[in-house]
Amino acid sequence: MKKLIAAFLFVLFITGCSGDSYTDVSVDKAKELIDSGEVQVLDVRTPDEFAAGHIPGAKLIPLQVIESMLSELDKDEKYLVVCRSGNRSTEASGILADKGFKNIYNMTGGLNEWKFDLEQ
Repeated sequence: MKKLIAAFLFVLFITGCSGDSYTDVSVDKAKELIDSGEVQVLDVRTPDEFAAGHIPGAKLIPLQVIESMLSELDKDEKYLVVCRSGNRSTEASGILADKGFKNIYNMTGGLNEWKFDLEQ
Protein backbone atom coordinates (compact mmCIF):
# COMPACT_ATOMS: atom_id res chain seq x y z
CA MET A 1 0.00 0.00 0.00
CA LYS A 2 2.84 2.38 0.84
CA LYS A 3 4.42 1.71 -2.57
CA LEU A 4 1.11 2.49 -4.29
CA ILE A 5 0.78 5.78 -2.42
CA ALA A 6 4.40 6.66 -3.15
CA ALA A 7 3.90 5.88 -6.85
CA PHE A 8 0.73 7.99 -6.94
CA LEU A 9 2.48 10.93 -5.28
CA PHE A 10 5.41 10.61 -7.69
CA VAL A 11 3.07 10.72 -10.72
CA LEU A 12 1.18 13.64 -9.21
CA PHE A 13 4.45 15.50 -8.60
CA ILE A 14 5.73 14.89 -12.13
CA THR A 15 2.50 15.94 -13.84
CA GLY A 16 2.12 18.93 -11.56
CA CYS A 17 5.57 20.15 -12.49
CA SER A 18 5.32 19.55 -16.21
CA GLY A 19 4.96 23.23 -17.04
CA ASP A 20 2.20 25.34 -18.49
CA SER A 21 -0.17 24.21 -21.17
CA TYR A 22 -2.82 25.42 -23.57
CA THR A 23 -6.45 24.53 -24.29
CA ASP A 24 -7.61 22.90 -27.51
CA VAL A 25 -10.88 24.32 -28.82
CA SER A 26 -13.14 23.42 -31.73
CA VAL A 27 -13.80 25.80 -34.61
CA ASP A 28 -17.24 26.59 -33.15
CA LYS A 29 -15.79 27.38 -29.71
CA ALA A 30 -13.08 29.48 -31.37
CA LYS A 31 -15.78 31.49 -33.16
CA GLU A 32 -17.55 32.06 -29.82
CA LEU A 33 -14.31 33.29 -28.23
CA ILE A 34 -13.68 35.65 -31.16
CA ASP A 35 -17.24 36.98 -31.19
CA SER A 36 -17.12 37.65 -27.44
CA GLY A 37 -13.93 39.68 -27.84
CA GLU A 38 -12.14 37.44 -25.36
CA VAL A 39 -9.18 36.56 -27.59
CA GLN A 40 -6.67 37.99 -30.00
CA VAL A 41 -6.25 35.67 -32.99
CA LEU A 42 -2.68 34.70 -33.87
CA ASP A 43 -2.30 33.17 -37.34
CA VAL A 44 0.92 31.14 -37.53
CA ARG A 45 0.79 30.34 -41.25
CA THR A 46 3.07 31.81 -43.89
CA PRO A 47 2.55 35.35 -45.21
CA ASP A 48 1.28 33.95 -48.54
CA GLU A 49 -1.28 31.73 -46.79
CA PHE A 50 -2.37 34.67 -44.63
CA ALA A 51 -2.78 36.93 -47.68
CA ALA A 52 -4.99 34.32 -49.37
CA GLY A 53 -7.51 34.62 -46.53
CA HIS A 54 -7.53 34.87 -42.73
CA ILE A 55 -9.84 35.34 -39.79
CA PRO A 56 -10.82 39.03 -39.57
CA GLY A 57 -8.57 40.89 -37.14
CA ALA A 58 -5.98 38.11 -36.95
CA LYS A 59 -2.36 38.99 -36.36
CA LEU A 60 0.20 37.20 -38.55
CA ILE A 61 3.05 35.63 -36.60
CA PRO A 62 4.48 32.79 -38.71
CA LEU A 63 5.55 29.73 -36.73
CA GLN A 64 9.08 30.03 -38.16
CA VAL A 65 9.58 33.38 -36.39
CA ILE A 66 7.27 33.16 -33.39
CA GLU A 67 10.06 32.96 -30.81
CA SER A 68 11.70 36.11 -32.17
CA MET A 69 8.36 37.97 -31.99
CA LEU A 70 7.38 37.10 -28.40
CA SER A 71 8.22 40.61 -27.23
CA GLU A 72 5.30 41.87 -29.36
CA LEU A 73 2.85 39.80 -27.31
CA ASP A 74 1.37 40.44 -23.87
CA LYS A 75 1.64 37.40 -21.58
CA ASP A 76 -1.60 38.42 -19.83
CA GLU A 77 -3.63 38.53 -23.07
CA LYS A 78 -5.80 35.62 -24.23
CA TYR A 79 -4.71 34.24 -27.60
CA LEU A 80 -6.39 31.93 -30.08
CA VAL A 81 -3.73 30.29 -32.25
CA VAL A 82 -4.73 29.15 -35.74
CA CYS A 83 -3.13 27.64 -38.84
CA ARG A 84 -4.29 25.67 -41.88
CA SER A 85 -4.84 22.24 -40.31
CA GLY A 86 -4.02 22.51 -36.61
CA ASN A 87 -0.48 21.15 -36.66
CA ARG A 88 1.48 24.42 -36.64
CA SER A 89 -0.96 26.01 -34.19
CA THR A 90 -0.40 23.09 -31.81
CA GLU A 91 3.36 23.62 -32.02
CA ALA A 92 3.02 27.39 -31.60
CA SER A 93 0.64 26.97 -28.64
CA GLY A 94 3.22 24.75 -26.96
CA ILE A 95 5.94 27.33 -27.53
CA LEU A 96 3.80 30.10 -26.05
CA ALA A 97 2.87 27.97 -23.03
CA ASP A 98 6.53 27.05 -22.47
CA LYS A 99 7.43 30.75 -22.55
CA GLY A 100 4.99 31.56 -19.76
CA PHE A 101 1.86 32.58 -21.65
CA LYS A 102 -1.13 31.48 -19.57
CA ASN A 103 -4.23 31.97 -21.73
CA ILE A 104 -3.62 30.09 -24.96
CA TYR A 105 -6.33 28.44 -27.04
CA ASN A 106 -5.39 26.19 -29.96
CA MET A 107 -8.01 25.90 -32.70
CA THR A 108 -8.08 22.24 -33.71
CA GLY A 109 -8.77 21.49 -37.35
CA GLY A 110 -7.43 24.86 -38.44
CA LEU A 111 -8.81 26.95 -41.25
CA ASN A 112 -9.53 23.76 -43.19
CA GLU A 113 -12.55 23.41 -40.89
CA TRP A 114 -13.35 27.14 -40.56
CA LYS A 115 -16.84 27.74 -41.97
CA PHE A 116 -17.12 31.44 -41.21
CA ASP A 117 -16.03 34.62 -43.00
CA LEU A 118 -12.43 35.28 -43.99
CA GLU A 119 -10.83 38.52 -45.06
CA GLN A 120 -8.02 39.08 -47.52
